[in-house]
Amino acid sequence: MKAMVFRAVGQPLTLEERPNPIPRSGEICVRVEACAVCRTDLHVIDGDLPNPKLPIVPGHEIVGVVEAIGADVTDHRIGQRVGVPWLGHTCGHCSYCLSHRENLCDFPLFTGYTRDGGFATHVIADAEFAFPMEGFADPVAAAPLMCAGLIGWRSLRMAGSGKRIGIYGFGAAAHIIAQVCVWQGRDVYAFTRPGDEEARAFALSLGARWCGGSDEAPPEQLDAAIIFAPVGALVPAALRAVRKGGRVVCGGIHMSDIPQFPYDLLWEEREVLSVANLTREDAREFLTIAPQAGVRTATTVYPLARANEALADLTAGRFSGAAVLVP
Repeated sequence: MKAMVFRAVGQPLTLEERPNPIPRSGEICVRVEACAVCRTDLHVIDGDLPNPKLPIVPGHEIVGVVEAIGADVTDHRIGQRVGVPWLGHTCGHCSYCLSHRENLCDFPLFTGYTRDGGFATHVIADAEFAFPMEGFADPVAAAPLMCAGLIGWRSLRMAGSGKRIGIYGFGAAAHIIAQVCVWQGRDVYAFTRPGDEEARAFALSLGARWCGGSDEAPPEQLDAAIIFAPVGALVPAALRAVRKGGRVVCGGIHMSDIPQFPYDLLWEEREVLSVANLTREDAREFLTIAPQAGVRTATTVYPLARANEALADLTAGRFSGAAVLVP
């Protein structure tokens, strides 16, 4: 197998050859067809997230075909297309797992962070955390659903049932969940980098009711806002934009420090919430809803060996939607 390997902060990923992995009990070996590039991958490589298991193969938005099955696996078959997400394993016995909050497990494994991920030709996955994808004919289009889609869906659920939804940072997650909002009959208010006309046009093309810079106020008060951009200064901005009783949901795994803001912005029962990881129920629910909503992902494809270029382009915002690596 071939893999793009991360060894140290400040160093580019290196292309390496390794023996093909062999699944153990409860595991499957997946031949990777496509792996989307997530901002979380940047946070791992840039050192924003502590203690990755080095060396590590990044990548956690994986779609591929089951090539080998370990002992005690009954829910998958050779040749089956599956998706592998960020949450790769949970302990099943901590207080969070026992209370249906496995996304907060005390002893988790994360794909592409504490276990090898999908910037490779093959990956080992826990069979219980790999999801059937038979209804998704295009693995490139499906790959961004495995994190951008799942975290977007969990963020939207936490935002509540309000009609007017603000989305700050119109990248991979936003472009997916905006389509779900429109399908649900909600109004999307998109906030992009100031002056980014291409992003504004992209948001409007997906059905946003209004689009402006993140430094602008929306024309109407919002019921809720979701922040996907890793910029802490957007939290008080979003609080200003939501109505009394509104929610601000922080959808990223890492964010710069939130600046001091007056209590008046939080008063009147506004809430600030964070989203952590996902649950298997989130995945099953969203993978049913995405086809019903007609979600179409915008993708830019890179060969596996050009993973560093894809990461640099993501940092610079050189594409709309998601970058996807194809071995």
